[in-house]
Amino acid sequence: MTTHTQPLANQVAIVTGGSRSIGAAIAKRLAADGATVAITYNASAERAEAVVQDITRAGGKAIALAADAGDPCAVQRAVQQVAQQFGKVDILVNNAGISVLGAPEDIALADLQRILAVNVTGVFVATQEALRHMGRGGRIINIGSSMVQYAAFGTASAYTLTKGAVAGFSRGLVRDLGPRGITVNTVHPGPTDSDMNPADGPVADFVRPNIAVGRYGEGQDIAAAVAYLASPGAAFVSGAELLVDGGFTA
Repeated sequence: MTTHTQPLANQVAIVTGGSRSIGAAIAKRLAADGATVAITYNASAERAEAVVQDITRAGGKAIALAADAGDPCAVQRAVQQVAQQFGKVDILVNNAGISVLGAPEDIALADLQRILAVNVTGVFVATQEALRHMGRGGRIINIGSSMVQYAAFGTASAYTLTKGAVAGFSRGLVRDLGPRGITVNTVHPGPTDSDMNPADGPVADFVRPNIAVGRYGEGQDIAAAVAYLASPGAAFVSGAELLVDGGFTA
């Protein structure tokens, strides 16, 4: 039974790349809303455990699973483990992502293959496996980027390529999964303080003046949008691309 304070009670959620920054904020918010949350991580075991401890100390339920988002077998195993342990998957947040910056002619093929493996193949495999354990009312929420709408600076074409693929994948899934009662939406964060894009990072002084609200986003800003799309109140929302960017792309 859901309540106003815990709309996700009895739900099982997976957040890929949930050990830090935006992913950690999403995991904590879904747990606060009542979901049992499984986060995946690659190299940040200590940070993943810290997220789990924060959730459990607040009265929630969470586990952390080591799974490189660029390793399809690892991703598949992690989703299977969640389904075996909790009996189902209700919510999948495809958050794990990396960035490779550089002029397109300078990006090494190995770097391109790695970013495609994490940002695109990992999203597909996690979704594919989650769907084997997801019933009506399920939610798939993909984390894109406002760069898909507005490429604010150079050197990010490879990253934008992958996030554009994620947005397109979401739109295709809407038609595949609508008859099954599963919604699919994309959240496009704008400039958000994170390990990948710190508020005091190399592009911050250039980017910040173009953010209408005058500040970088925080993880909790993105988490709030994800929590809405995961909630019962968003049952009729599918195929949306929600820009959470402080007016950056307006």
